[in-house]
This record gives sequence, structure tokens and C-alpha cells, in this order.
Amino acid sequence: MAQMKKCFLITVNMGYGHQRTAFPLKFLSQDEVIVANDYPGIPKKDKEIWEKTRKFYETVSRLESNFPFLGKLIFKFFDQFQKIKPFYPKKSLNSPNFSTKMTYALFKKLNWGKDLIEKIKNQAAKIKSNLPIVSTFFTPAFMAEYFQYPGEIFCVVCDADISRSWVSIFPQKSKIKYFAPTERVVERLKLYGVKKENIFLTGYPLPKESIETVKEDLNFRILNLDSEKNFLKKYQDLVNLKLGNLPEKPDHPLTILFSVGGAGAQKEIGFLILKSLKENLLKENLKIILSAGIRRKIKDYFLKKIKSLKLEGKIGKSLEILYEEKIENYFQRFNLKLRKVDILWTKPSELSFYSALGIPIICTPPLGSQEEFNLRWLIKSGFGILQENPKYTKEWLFDWIKKGYLAEMAMEAFVEGEKFGTFNIERIIKGL
Repeated sequence: MAQMKKCFLITVNMGYGHQRTAFPLKFLSQDEVIVANDYPGIPKKDKEIWEKTRKFYETVSRLESNFPFLGKLIFKFFDQFQKIKPFYPKKSLNSPNFSTKMTYALFKKLNWGKDLIEKIKNQAAKIKSNLPIVSTFFTPAFMAEYFQYPGEIFCVVCDADISRSWVSIFPQKSKIKYFAPTERVVERLKLYGVKKENIFLTGYPLPKESIETVKEDLNFRILNLDSEKNFLKKYQDLVNLKLGNLPEKPDHPLTILFSVGGAGAQKEIGFLILKSLKENLLKENLKIILSAGIRRKIKDYFLKKIKSLKLEGKIGKSLEILYEEKIENYFQRFNLKLRKVDILWTKPSELSFYSALGIPIICTPPLGSQEEFNLRWLIKSGFGILQENPKYTKEWLFDWIKKGYLAEMAMEAFVEGEKFGTFNIERIIKGL
């Protein structure tokens, strides 16, 4: 018997973060994910507003990476509109910022988003049920409330800390409820004026299939991340308690997954990693997966750099490019690859929460206020670390492995990280 639809799931295709957050929750919507900025029949004016926002952000992100001085100045100016203020001293921050005011002005003057919400209302009328809306981006949640969707409205937060932009213009009167991934987000939402009863500490939604195999995968990962057994000498009892007996040897070579964000920024770091680890790749005692996502230009860039290093013969052996044309296929393959990945090297985005699968995170330099706070959360939690100079990856990476630093991060994240966000959200939605 087919599972009944439990919610209207909404996301946006601005980068990968919001869509990646929606992907593990698809089963609650019978695999129907509404893309707020790219759905069938979206009005031209609505599409144009979304596109200007997306293109501007992607352009600024690439400028910051490709033209360090000018790009940083432009990005810093742009980031002021979404900046997260210091948490201390604690004080009320419920006044709307410029970004929120502009968003609501577009609702009022141009009816931005009205068509989307009316379509959802019509779907609800057909099935005779005002199912809850679950949005992985704040703007569609604002739209749903502004244009008076009668059912419940939930917003899934996908960062370890958030700016005032995530909260509606009048939070004390708002009906929007939040699924928070961290205690800090809970406290932020309160400071922004969100009512306590509208906040649920759930954790970030991770793929169910990854959670089901997390212990088995970490058993092999620990062996690759602790080559000199320095971690196990200190924490053997903890490992035995949490994981049981480890296998005699790993079932895969030390594997790094380098993931480029949706805007394609920082892809050059991938080349520097390849260059530094070329000898290991030739010997096939290490594997690198370069994640290009759904961007063919990034895939072509990686192929070009692989050929320049004369490593094309290692594709399919110690080298792999992860690329798919459809984002759902990309997420599916990405999650499957993680089972045999020992290190996730990425910008401190929503992927920071994947550390809870027992995967240490090496972070590229953060882009913007939210990534800075994600990096701070990873480091304070002991789940991740900022990269050293990628030109010298071969030196510092293997020092970290010999000393057991990355194995310790993997274990810390597995024990302390919240893995059950998807199940917690499911329980709340089904309990309505």
C-alpha cells in the first residue's frame, strides 16, 4: 500500500544546500518536491525576481574566489545584508533587517509568490486536506503565511547558526514553525522573537540510508584514519563500546571526497589537492573523488586539470569525478559514495552536518557569515577543521592521520552529532 502524502515539500534551486536538505524528506511528500523558483507555470515576473537573486549570489561567490581583493570587497558588502550578529551579549534582535523588509515589499507590491501558494491551496482543496507546508528555505515559508495558506507552515533550518533573514517581519505574530538543527539555532530564533512553542530542536535531516549503515562504515573508516593506531591507543575502550570489534583491515583505500559548492567557487583547491597527492594517486594507495555536482563546467575543469597532471589513466581507479545531470541522481550517488569516504573536504555549508555520519570535515575557507559560523560550530564541536595550505596537502594531511586527529574527529562526531533529524521531523509531521 502506497504511503499517503504527509506534507507539501518546498525547496529552491539556489546552490545545493536547500535541495540537499529536502532530499531526505521526499518520502513525506510522495517524492514530489516543489521548487519555488522553478515550478511548472511560474509567472515570468516571479521567475525573474528569483533569477536575479540567484545569479547575483553565484556571481559574487565566484568573484570572491577568482578575484581575491575586489571579490572580497564586493562579497563583504553583500554579506552585510545576511550577516549573523554576535550571540553575546544576548539581547532582543526581533527588528526585521533590510533583506526581510525588501522581501515583504515584493510580496505587497508585486504579489511575488502568490501564484505558488494559490497552486498549493488548489492541491490541498483537491485532496480535501490542508497538509502542512515544509520549506527548506525561509522565503517560501514567508510567502505561505503572507498569502494565507490555512495549514501549518514549517521551515527547516540548514545552518548551525542563522541571520535575522530566516524570521518573518512580525515574528511574535507569525505561525511559522521551525525545525532547528542545533541548540544555537533554537536560541537565535528566540532572540529574533519566534515563540518558544514554534521551535523544535530536531537536528539536521540526514539520509535514512546513510544512518542505517553508519556503524559499519565507521568501523572501516577508523582503520584508514588512524594508520599509527595513536587514536586507538587512547580510546580503544570507547570504540569497543560504541562500535564493537573493528575489522582486521579496511575494505577500501584512504578516500577523500572533495565537494564543490553549487556556485562552483573554490574548484581550484581541488586541483591543488590533486597536484600535491599525485604520487599517491599514481601508486593507487589513495583515492580522490572530485564532486562536480550537476555543473558540466566544473566536470570539464576537473578533467582538464587531471589531463594536465597526466593522471587521466587513473580515472576509474584512484580518481573519480562525481557528476550527474539531474540533481536527484547526484544526491543519490553522493550519499552512496559517502559509505566508502574517509574524509569530506568541502566548504562549511549544510554538509557540515554530515559529520554526524562519522566523517571528519576538512573545510575550505568560508564564504560569508553563515559559513563562518558553520566552521566555528564544527571546530568547537570537534567534528571538523580548517584546511592548511592545499599546496602542501601531502605533508599536513598524513601528519594528521598519523597522529589520529581525523579519527578522533570522526568518532567525536559519531558519538555527539545528531543523526536522527529526518526521523524527528517525520514524527512531528505525522503527529499533526
